Amino acid sequence: MCNNLMHNVDTVCTSSPSEAAAFIRDGRLAAFPTETVYGLGADVFDPNAVQRIFDAKERPPDNPLITHVADTDQVHTLARAIPSVARTLMDRFFPGPLTLILPRHSNVPEVVSAGLDTVGVRMPDHDLCQQFLSACDTPVSAPSANRSGRPSPTTWEAVYDDLNGRIDCILQGGRTNRGLESTVVDCTTERPTVLRAGAITLEALRATLPETTVEAESEVQARSPGTRHRHYAPDAQVRLVDDPEDATPDEQHAYIGLEPPAEPEAFGRVHICSDVDAYAHALFHFLRTSDASGCTAIYCQTVEPRGIGRALMDRMERAAGLR
Repeated sequence: MCNNLMHNVDTVCTSSPSEAAAFIRDGRLAAFPTETVYGLGADVFDPNAVQRIFDAKERPPDNPLITHVADTDQVHTLARAIPSVARTLMDRFFPGPLTLILPRHSNVPEVVSAGLDTVGVRMPDHDLCQQFLSACDTPVSAPSANRSGRPSPTTWEAVYDDLNGRIDCILQGGRTNRGLESTVVDCTTERPTVLRAGAITLEALRATLPETTVEAESEVQARSPGTRHRHYAPDAQVRLVDDPEDATPDEQHAYIGLEPPAEPEAFGRVHICSDVDAYAHALFHFLRTSDASGCTAIYCQTVEPRGIGRALMDRMERAAGLR
Protein backbone atom coordinates (compact mmCIF):
# COMPACT_ATOMS: atom_id res chain seq x y z
CA MET A 1 0.00 0.00 0.00
CA CYS A 2 1.07 3.61 -0.67
CA ASN A 3 -0.53 5.72 2.07
CA ASN A 4 -0.93 9.49 2.33
CA LEU A 5 -2.45 10.91 5.51
CA MET A 6 -3.75 13.98 3.63
CA HIS A 7 -6.34 11.86 1.81
CA ASN A 8 -8.42 8.79 2.56
CA VAL A 9 -7.50 6.52 -0.36
CA ASP A 10 -4.98 3.68 -0.09
CA THR A 11 -3.13 3.74 -3.42
CA VAL A 12 -2.07 0.26 -4.52
CA CYS A 13 1.10 0.08 -6.63
CA THR A 14 1.28 -3.01 -8.84
CA SER A 15 3.05 -4.36 -11.91
CA SER A 16 0.08 -6.59 -12.75
CA PRO A 17 -2.20 -5.31 -15.54
CA SER A 18 -4.98 -7.66 -14.47
CA GLU A 19 -4.84 -6.39 -10.87
CA ALA A 20 -4.97 -2.77 -12.08
CA ALA A 21 -7.84 -3.58 -14.45
CA ALA A 22 -9.88 -5.00 -11.55
CA PHE A 23 -10.02 -1.50 -10.07
CA ILE A 24 -11.48 -0.14 -13.31
CA ARG A 25 -14.11 -2.88 -13.45
CA ASP A 26 -14.96 -2.09 -9.80
CA GLY A 27 -15.71 1.55 -10.64
CA ARG A 28 -12.45 2.92 -9.28
CA LEU A 29 -9.41 4.73 -10.71
CA ALA A 30 -6.15 3.29 -12.00
CA ALA A 31 -3.14 5.06 -13.49
CA PHE A 32 -1.38 3.23 -16.31
CA PRO A 33 1.50 3.70 -18.75
CA THR A 34 1.10 4.41 -22.45
CA GLU A 35 3.71 5.13 -25.11
CA THR A 36 3.18 8.88 -24.58
CA VAL A 37 2.61 9.65 -20.88
CA TYR A 38 0.90 7.90 -17.95
CA GLY A 39 -2.91 8.15 -17.94
CA LEU A 40 -5.44 8.17 -15.10
CA GLY A 41 -8.29 5.91 -16.09
CA ALA A 42 -11.91 5.10 -15.30
CA ASP A 43 -14.63 3.08 -17.04
CA VAL A 44 -15.96 5.44 -19.72
CA PHE A 45 -19.56 4.28 -19.10
CA ASP A 46 -19.42 4.98 -15.33
CA PRO A 47 -20.03 8.73 -14.88
CA ASN A 48 -19.36 8.61 -11.14
CA ALA A 49 -15.95 7.04 -11.69
CA VAL A 50 -15.16 9.51 -14.47
CA GLN A 51 -16.09 12.40 -12.16
CA ARG A 52 -13.54 11.08 -9.67
CA ILE A 53 -10.82 11.67 -12.29
CA PHE A 54 -11.69 15.37 -12.30
CA ASP A 55 -11.75 15.43 -8.50
CA ALA A 56 -8.43 13.61 -8.06
CA LYS A 57 -6.63 15.81 -10.58
CA GLU A 58 -8.48 19.02 -9.60
CA ARG A 59 -9.20 19.23 -13.30
CA PRO A 60 -11.54 21.92 -14.65
CA PRO A 61 -14.86 20.34 -15.70
CA ASP A 62 -14.75 22.02 -19.15
CA ASN A 63 -11.64 20.04 -20.17
CA PRO A 64 -12.72 16.91 -22.13
CA LEU A 65 -11.11 13.50 -21.71
CA ILE A 66 -9.59 11.07 -24.20
CA THR A 67 -10.94 7.52 -24.14
CA HIS A 68 -8.54 4.61 -24.73
CA VAL A 69 -9.57 1.41 -26.50
CA ALA A 70 -8.07 -2.05 -26.70
CA ASP A 71 -9.30 -2.66 -30.27
CA THR A 72 -11.18 -0.91 -33.06
CA ASP A 73 -14.41 -2.73 -32.23
CA GLN A 74 -14.66 -0.65 -29.06
CA VAL A 75 -14.62 2.54 -31.14
CA HIS A 76 -18.16 1.71 -32.32
CA THR A 77 -19.39 1.80 -28.70
CA LEU A 78 -18.07 5.36 -28.33
CA ALA A 79 -18.88 7.00 -31.68
CA ARG A 80 -22.28 7.19 -33.35
CA ALA A 81 -20.50 7.38 -36.72
CA ILE A 82 -16.95 6.93 -38.00
CA PRO A 83 -16.20 9.30 -40.90
CA SER A 84 -14.16 7.95 -43.79
CA VAL A 85 -11.16 10.15 -42.91
CA ALA A 86 -11.20 8.66 -39.41
CA ARG A 87 -11.18 5.14 -40.84
CA THR A 88 -8.19 6.06 -43.00
CA LEU A 89 -6.29 7.44 -40.01
CA MET A 90 -7.20 4.44 -37.86
CA ASP A 91 -5.91 2.07 -40.54
CA ARG A 92 -2.63 4.01 -40.76
CA PHE A 93 -1.92 5.05 -37.16
CA PHE A 94 -3.81 2.73 -34.77
CA PRO A 95 -2.36 1.59 -32.47
CA GLY A 96 -0.31 4.73 -31.90
CA PRO A 97 -0.18 8.21 -30.35
CA LEU A 98 -3.12 9.64 -32.30
CA THR A 99 -6.46 10.77 -30.85
CA LEU A 100 -9.44 11.12 -33.19
CA ILE A 101 -12.36 13.41 -32.39
CA LEU A 102 -15.57 11.62 -33.45
CA PRO A 103 -19.33 12.17 -33.04
CA ARG A 104 -20.18 11.04 -29.50
CA HIS A 105 -22.44 8.00 -29.06
CA SER A 106 -25.37 8.52 -26.69
CA ASN A 107 -23.91 5.74 -24.51
CA VAL A 108 -21.00 8.00 -23.53
CA PRO A 109 -21.74 10.20 -20.49
CA GLU A 110 -21.49 13.95 -21.06
CA VAL A 111 -18.92 14.29 -18.27
CA VAL A 112 -16.39 12.46 -20.50
CA SER A 113 -16.65 15.10 -23.23
CA ALA A 114 -17.25 18.14 -21.00
CA GLY A 115 -20.72 18.49 -22.52
CA LEU A 116 -19.54 18.40 -26.13
CA ASP A 117 -21.25 16.29 -28.80
CA THR A 118 -17.92 14.67 -29.66
CA VAL A 119 -15.56 12.16 -28.08
CA GLY A 120 -11.79 11.71 -28.33
CA VAL A 121 -10.64 8.14 -28.98
CA ARG A 122 -7.22 6.53 -29.24
CA MET A 123 -5.59 3.08 -29.18
CA PRO A 124 -2.20 3.14 -27.41
CA ASP A 125 0.85 1.38 -28.84
CA HIS A 126 2.21 -0.06 -25.59
CA ASP A 127 2.24 -3.75 -24.64
CA LEU A 128 1.54 -3.36 -20.91
CA CYS A 129 -1.17 -0.80 -21.62
CA GLN A 130 -2.81 -3.10 -24.16
CA GLN A 131 -2.82 -5.94 -21.63
CA PHE A 132 -4.41 -3.60 -19.10
CA LEU A 133 -7.06 -2.29 -21.50
CA SER A 134 -7.95 -5.79 -22.66
CA ALA A 135 -8.37 -6.91 -19.04
CA CYS A 136 -10.59 -3.90 -18.29
CA ASP A 137 -13.06 -5.19 -20.90
CA THR A 138 -14.34 -1.63 -21.42
CA PRO A 139 -13.00 1.56 -22.99
CA VAL A 140 -11.10 3.64 -20.43
CA SER A 141 -11.32 7.43 -20.27
CA ALA A 142 -8.01 8.87 -19.16
CA PRO A 143 -6.26 12.24 -19.12
CA SER A 144 -2.64 12.42 -18.01
CA ALA A 145 -2.08 11.08 -14.48
CA ASN A 146 -0.90 14.29 -12.81
CA ARG A 147 -2.33 17.12 -10.77
CA SER A 148 -3.93 19.53 -13.21
CA GLY A 149 -1.48 22.05 -14.66
CA ARG A 150 1.64 20.08 -13.73
CA PRO A 151 4.04 18.50 -16.27
CA SER A 152 2.64 15.25 -17.60
CA PRO A 153 4.11 12.14 -15.91
CA THR A 154 6.44 9.88 -17.87
CA THR A 155 7.23 7.53 -14.94
CA TRP A 156 5.05 5.83 -12.37
CA GLU A 157 7.03 7.62 -9.66
CA ALA A 158 5.86 10.96 -11.06
CA VAL A 159 2.25 9.71 -10.81
CA TYR A 160 2.91 8.69 -7.21
CA ASP A 161 4.33 12.13 -6.38
CA ASP A 162 1.19 13.87 -7.65
CA LEU A 163 -1.65 11.47 -6.90
CA ASN A 164 -0.67 9.14 -4.06
CA GLY A 165 -3.63 8.99 -1.69
CA ARG A 166 -6.01 10.39 -4.33
CA ILE A 167 -6.37 7.36 -6.63
CA ASP A 168 -6.87 3.65 -6.12
CA CYS A 169 -4.07 2.08 -8.16
CA ILE A 170 -0.89 2.77 -10.11
CA LEU A 171 0.18 0.25 -12.73
CA GLN A 172 3.96 0.37 -12.63
CA GLY A 173 5.57 0.33 -16.06
CA GLY A 174 8.84 1.84 -17.16
CA ARG A 175 9.46 5.35 -18.39
CA THR A 176 7.33 6.12 -21.44
CA ASN A 177 9.12 5.99 -24.78
CA ARG A 178 7.55 9.06 -26.46
CA GLY A 179 7.34 11.62 -23.68
CA LEU A 180 4.77 13.92 -25.33
CA GLU A 181 1.02 13.40 -25.56
CA SER A 182 -0.90 12.17 -28.58
CA THR A 183 -1.77 14.33 -31.56
CA VAL A 184 -5.48 15.26 -31.59
CA VAL A 185 -7.28 15.36 -34.96
CA ASP A 186 -10.90 16.43 -35.38
CA CYS A 187 -12.60 14.14 -37.89
CA THR A 188 -16.01 15.82 -37.61
CA THR A 189 -14.98 18.85 -39.68
CA GLU A 190 -14.98 19.27 -43.45
CA ARG A 191 -11.27 18.47 -43.52
CA PRO A 192 -9.33 16.55 -40.83
CA THR A 193 -8.09 19.24 -38.47
CA VAL A 194 -5.21 19.08 -36.00
CA LEU A 195 -6.37 20.50 -32.67
CA ARG A 196 -3.25 19.58 -30.66
CA ALA A 197 0.23 18.89 -31.97
CA GLY A 198 1.71 15.68 -30.65
CA ALA A 199 3.78 12.58 -31.27
CA ILE A 200 2.30 12.00 -34.76
CA THR A 201 3.58 14.89 -36.85
CA LEU A 202 1.57 17.09 -39.18
CA GLU A 203 3.88 15.97 -41.98
CA ALA A 204 3.02 12.30 -41.33
CA LEU A 205 -0.70 13.07 -41.27
CA ARG A 206 -0.50 14.96 -44.56
CA ALA A 207 1.41 12.09 -46.14
CA THR A 208 -1.73 10.02 -45.50
CA LEU A 209 -4.38 12.73 -45.92
CA PRO A 210 -2.94 15.75 -47.77
CA GLU A 211 -6.01 17.85 -46.96
CA THR A 212 -5.23 17.82 -43.21
CA THR A 213 -5.28 21.34 -41.78
CA VAL A 214 -4.38 23.01 -38.47
CA GLU A 215 -6.96 24.84 -36.38
CA ALA A 216 -6.28 28.38 -35.19
CA GLU A 217 -5.52 28.64 -31.47
CA SER A 218 -8.59 30.79 -30.84
CA GLU A 219 -10.89 28.12 -32.28
CA VAL A 220 -9.37 25.00 -30.77
CA GLN A 221 -9.56 25.50 -27.02
CA ALA A 222 -13.03 24.19 -26.25
CA ARG A 223 -12.67 21.13 -28.49
CA SER A 224 -9.42 19.49 -27.41
CA PRO A 225 -7.80 18.36 -24.16
CA GLY A 226 -4.61 20.14 -23.16
CA THR A 227 -5.33 23.46 -24.85
CA ARG A 228 -7.80 25.50 -22.80
CA HIS A 229 -6.05 25.82 -19.44
CA ARG A 230 -2.43 26.27 -18.45
CA HIS A 231 -0.60 22.95 -18.67
CA TYR A 232 2.79 21.34 -18.20
CA ALA A 233 4.10 23.96 -15.72
CA PRO A 234 6.63 23.01 -13.03
CA ASP A 235 7.06 25.05 -9.86
CA ALA A 236 10.22 26.59 -11.31
CA GLN A 237 9.88 29.39 -13.84
CA VAL A 238 10.31 28.16 -17.42
CA ARG A 239 12.21 30.54 -19.70
CA LEU A 240 12.63 29.97 -23.43
CA VAL A 241 15.86 31.04 -25.15
CA ASP A 242 16.76 30.93 -28.84
CA ASP A 243 20.48 31.26 -28.08
CA PRO A 244 21.94 29.09 -25.28
CA GLU A 245 24.19 32.00 -24.29
CA ASP A 246 21.06 33.86 -23.17
CA ALA A 247 20.55 31.35 -20.35
CA THR A 248 21.74 32.83 -17.04
CA PRO A 249 24.22 30.59 -15.21
CA ASP A 250 23.32 29.87 -11.58
CA GLU A 251 23.47 26.81 -9.35
CA GLN A 252 19.68 27.07 -8.88
CA HIS A 253 19.06 27.21 -12.62
CA ALA A 254 18.59 24.28 -15.01
CA TYR A 255 19.10 24.15 -18.76
CA ILE A 256 17.89 21.77 -21.49
CA GLY A 257 18.45 22.06 -25.23
CA LEU A 258 20.27 20.84 -28.31
CA GLU A 259 23.37 22.97 -27.68
CA PRO A 260 25.21 23.61 -24.39
CA PRO A 261 25.02 26.95 -22.59
CA ALA A 262 28.12 29.14 -22.28
CA GLU A 263 29.01 27.93 -18.76
CA PRO A 264 27.38 24.54 -18.27
CA GLU A 265 29.33 23.86 -15.08
CA ALA A 266 27.69 26.90 -13.45
CA PHE A 267 24.15 25.47 -13.76
CA GLY A 268 22.57 23.21 -11.19
CA ARG A 269 21.38 20.82 -13.89
CA VAL A 270 22.10 20.57 -17.63
CA HIS A 271 20.74 18.13 -20.20
CA ILE A 272 21.96 18.27 -23.81
CA CYS A 273 19.76 16.33 -26.22
CA SER A 274 21.14 14.52 -29.26
CA ASP A 275 18.22 15.57 -31.50
CA VAL A 276 14.69 16.95 -31.37
CA ASP A 277 13.15 13.50 -30.81
CA ALA A 278 15.36 13.00 -27.75
CA TYR A 279 14.45 16.50 -26.58
CA ALA A 280 10.73 15.74 -26.81
CA HIS A 281 11.24 12.51 -24.90
CA ALA A 282 13.23 14.23 -22.13
CA LEU A 283 11.28 17.47 -21.59
CA PHE A 284 8.62 16.54 -19.02
CA HIS A 285 10.99 14.31 -17.07
CA PHE A 286 13.57 17.11 -16.96
CA LEU A 287 11.00 19.66 -15.77
CA ARG A 288 9.95 17.39 -12.92
CA THR A 289 13.46 16.35 -11.85
CA SER A 290 14.61 19.98 -11.94
CA ASP A 291 11.76 20.87 -9.60
CA ALA A 292 12.76 18.02 -7.31
CA SER A 293 16.32 19.37 -7.27
CA GLY A 294 15.12 22.76 -6.06
CA CYS A 295 15.79 24.70 -9.25
CA THR A 296 14.06 28.07 -9.42
CA ALA A 297 14.39 28.60 -13.18
CA ILE A 298 14.55 26.20 -16.12
CA TYR A 299 15.93 27.45 -19.43
CA CYS A 300 14.69 25.62 -22.53
CA GLN A 301 16.29 26.18 -25.91
CA THR A 302 13.73 26.71 -28.67
CA VAL A 303 13.58 24.53 -31.79
CA GLU A 304 12.13 24.90 -35.26
CA PRO A 305 8.34 24.24 -35.15
CA ARG A 306 8.33 21.44 -37.70
CA GLY A 307 8.02 17.68 -37.25
CA ILE A 308 7.99 16.75 -33.57
CA GLY A 309 9.42 20.21 -32.92
CA ARG A 310 5.91 21.64 -33.41
CA ALA A 311 4.59 19.65 -30.44
CA LEU A 312 7.73 20.31 -28.39
CA MET A 313 7.42 24.07 -28.85
CA ASP A 314 3.71 23.90 -27.96
CA ARG A 315 4.51 22.20 -24.63
CA MET A 316 7.40 24.54 -23.79
CA GLU A 317 5.38 27.66 -24.59
CA ARG A 318 2.51 26.43 -22.42
CA ALA A 319 4.92 25.55 -19.59
CA ALA A 320 6.33 29.08 -19.81
CA GLY A 321 2.83 30.61 -19.73
CA LEU A 322 3.11 31.97 -23.26
CA ARG A 323 -0.01 30.19 -24.56
